[in-house]
Amino acid sequence: MTKKILFLHGWRSVPGGVKSSYLKDHGYEVIAPVLDDEDFEVALATAQAMFDLHKPDVIVGSSRGGALAMNIESSDAKLVLLCPAWKKWGVSKALRANSVILHSRSDEVVAFSDSEELVACSGLPSETLIEIGNDHRLADAASLSVMLWVCDLLASGQQIPSIEGQNPSDGDASSHEEASYVCDACGEEIVIPLDLTEGSSQTYVEDCPVCCRANTIHVQIDDHGNAQVWAEPEQDYD
Repeated sequence: MTKKILFLHGWRSVPGGVKSSYLKDHGYEVIAPVLDDEDFEVALATAQAMFDLHKPDVIVGSSRGGALAMNIESSDAKLVLLCPAWKKWGVSKALRANSVILHSRSDEVVAFSDSEELVACSGLPSETLIEIGNDHRLADAASLSVMLWVCDLLASGQQIPSIEGQNPSDGDASSHEEASYVCDACGEEIVIPLDLTEGSSQTYVEDCPVCCRANTIHVQIDDHGNAQVWAEPEQDYD
């Protein structure tokens, strides 16, 4: 069954933009209503009506749309918030579990620290916030890829992977960290070693040890040594 995403666009944006189109092109049924730019309550009512009608698996909210996603009654639907402007619109000041934020530290519209504050105030783990992109739009290829990866995980009932272990500043411990990714071809979770000395942004290709299909592995490591790892197929398979 095709998974459904309710996409809530940002202020003065459009429902058929790059991000919603990207999700649609990758197999999702995307519900993307036109949201009133001037009246937040009207936009909120529209978003609520679309949620009640379609019962999506995931809600993706961009900027002001992120604030809308936080403020509708959405049951157990997963939330993916892109640079959410939660301080400017709405009354909700906390996130529930199984929510994920994507945000650029270079965001010139909504401060990255707003998302750090939101995660901290919600009592959620650090992997809730993924640093990605170079601006507020998050329309670059890497950001779109991470958005899709997060939606795929949450829609399938999985959680964002995290790493456990010693602080990477403790001698050579950083070279012995582990994390995992889900093989796109066979769906198996694959545990891999991490060498944090190779830098905070790593990309390489390796064969899945289960099905032998090649995966492009992406590793992003934040200032605290927390890693986000995801995989894409090296090539499309029939």
